[in-house]
Amino acid sequence: MPLIEIETEIKADIKTCFDLARNIDSHQESLKHSNEKAIAGKISGLIELGEWVSWEAKHFGFVQHLTSKITEFNAPNYFVDEMVFGAFKSFRHEHIFRENENKTIMIDKFNFESPYGIFGKLANWLFLKRYMSKLLKTRNQFLKQKAESI
Repeated sequence: MPLIEIETEIKADIKTCFDLARNIDSHQESLKHSNEKAIAGKISGLIELGEWVSWEAKHFGFVQHLTSKITEFNAPNYFVDEMVFGAFKSFRHEHIFRENENKTIMIDKFNFESPYGIFGKLANWLFLKRYMSKLLKTRNQFLKQKAESI
């Protein structure tokens, strides 16, 4: 199961960073290049423990649908969203926040498993892990800029 870990340093308080990371509207804005839209469940505002959201987006030239649910939540330090429906066999995305002087360290741990056995593993190696890393980094840069401008 591939693991992507990304650490982003943000010159903003932990609560601001935590709330931006779980804000449905900010998520959509950060990934507008893929036309990511919340279409069911919690479709706006701050998502909470036990809530779910269904997304529609265009990736690899195809419209994709994915539903994830917040399964763990400890404000403002940690939350987890896990896929309950979508193109992956599974995924678990841990969002970790740590204060460091006047900054917040935002850590993403994204574990995913592709379907289709050996073909899925080949896709991970050829392009999927790199694609997902780039997507997360794009999102994080957006959140960093937004948090630092508040």
